[in-house]
Amino acid sequence: MNSQGRGADPGVRRARREDVAAIRALIEPHVTSGRLLQRATEEIEFLLPTFVVAEQDGKVVGCAALEIYSSRLAEVRSLAVTDAMQGLGVGRRLVEACVTIARERRVMEVMAITSNDAFFRAVGFDFTLANERKALFIDPQERP
Repeated sequence: MNSQGRGADPGVRRARREDVAAIRALIEPHVTSGRLLQRATEEIEFLLPTFVVAEQDGKVVGCAALEIYSSRLAEVRSLAVTDAMQGLGVGRRLVEACVTIARERRVMEVMAITSNDAFFRAVGFDFTLANERKALFIDPQERP
């Protein structure tokens, strides 16, 4: 049992087909609140080879996916952790697992688009890369 009485510390592993429904259920509250984008079952299934889950006592309590766009760039997506497990390092371990997948696949850069930049900075992300490149965005729905 961990120090906060929540059972064994969750383990992080690669997602399996039987995790798809649990991943959708975990993401959904964050979609409703506007913190994550909706993910169709087919999209989760497509990303399954690069999805990781945190599991505690047989229940999925966190997830994240690494979407690989090319050998140069991948993105951490759909990072979600149950409210009860937030602040315990689960999100950090999920992101680290995604970075490990990127390293295994020899992806050069990993990005995250987030409203919680403090979290991603705490796990090693930064606003610029070593050579000062930056990502800039425009919302075409907001521009006339």
